[in-house]
Amino acid sequence: MPDQILENAKNRMNDSVDALSRELSKIRTGRANPAILSGIMVEYYGVKTPLSQISSITVPEPQSLLIKPFDRSALNGINKAILESNLGLTPNNDGETIRLNIPSLTAERRVELTKLVRKHSENAKVSIRNIRRDANDELKKVSSISEDDVKLYQKEVQDLTDDLIKRLEEVTKEKEDEVKTI
Repeated sequence: MPDQILENAKNRMNDSVDALSRELSKIRTGRANPAILSGIMVEYYGVKTPLSQISSITVPEPQSLLIKPFDRSALNGINKAILESNLGLTPNNDGETIRLNIPSLTAERRVELTKLVRKHSENAKVSIRNIRRDANDELKKVSSISEDDVKLYQKEVQDLTDDLIKRLEEVTKEKEDEVKTI
């Protein structure tokens, strides 16, 4: 039973780290990255469809993305979805493809993005700490193990928490460096 609690806590904490990585990949850093379009849903034959399912997204140059829909009739829907998203990008539609030019970031915008990265990181840390608390509470409720064993398991939970917080900080530092790089 305690091993299951530990395994469950480990899986949930790893999910928090993965969620942070996904959130950070959506933050645009002045370089073209198809991940910034991952949340865009396009109205396609009356159904909201992820952009990546109805088109191919490539990076022909460091500062631009090229979107080539599988069906040309989806161009206007893609155009509209990109404009409605809060990415601050203006699509250039040539009738067959859509090109997105990624502008360089200003120093002010870099500071804002750094704060956003830290905010996402702090939310992930809080999530991991909540999982630690839940695991510790569950361990205390297990009646089949002694108090000394509970303390040993809680130490394992704390070690796991420390390792994953350290990993979160590394991921955050990498993204901050990427945002600050001109």
